[in-house]
Amino acid sequence: MAPKAVVLVSGGLDSATALAVAKSQGFACYALSFDYGQRHRCELEAARRTCEQGGVEDHAVIALDLRRFGGSALTADVDVPKDRPADEMETGIPITYVPARNTVFLSIALGWAEVLGAFDLFVGVNAVDYSGYPDCRPEFIQAFTELANVATKAGVEGTGQFRVHAPLIELTKAEIIQQGLKLGVDYSLTHSCYDPLPNGTPCGHCDSCQIRAQGFAAAGTVDPALRP
Repeated sequence: MAPKAVVLVSGGLDSATALAVAKSQGFACYALSFDYGQRHRCELEAARRTCEQGGVEDHAVIALDLRRFGGSALTADVDVPKDRPADEMETGIPITYVPARNTVFLSIALGWAEVLGAFDLFVGVNAVDYSGYPDCRPEFIQAFTELANVATKAGVEGTGQFRVHAPLIELTKAEIIQQGLKLGVDYSLTHSCYDPLPNGTPCGHCDSCQIRAQGFAAAGTVDPALRP
């Protein structure tokens, strides 16, 4: 019987690749997405498509309205930055950072994993390409792994050792795309834009759109999501 893993799937390029990596390593994947009040809520439909194509065992979508707190351009009435130059994207923590988001998401994933009898969590965080998010760093992944093993019944009783896998954390966006293509990821199903038009069309100007475009260009291929 294949070991179980809980995989965070946002609908974006990185999480689709992380799901494919988990599948390639022989895990039976249980996907977890969040409807957290994000302005780019259309990513949830992309998550559904990605999970359907990825052949997951189950796909849970948890409603968790972080608009109540705000604090981010993704969850509050704050403009999403557009057309920022690369050197600006490379410095500081952007306003699109959602406070403690990955900590909250991984905590819920940990709870589901313990119920499932799974000891492996996969998350598509990346710390290389313009990432100013504190919860996308190797230090965060290591710290959360340590927390998981002292905060759970399974960890305390020693019935299993939790592992948080971040297989993309040291890869460039181009390397992520190249790996995903080798694993059969259909990137036309994914969504990356932070501020899409009402019909879901990417804005083409936010940080995420720029990083995605640069990644496909550096990978030497065309973004299938932009093909007519």
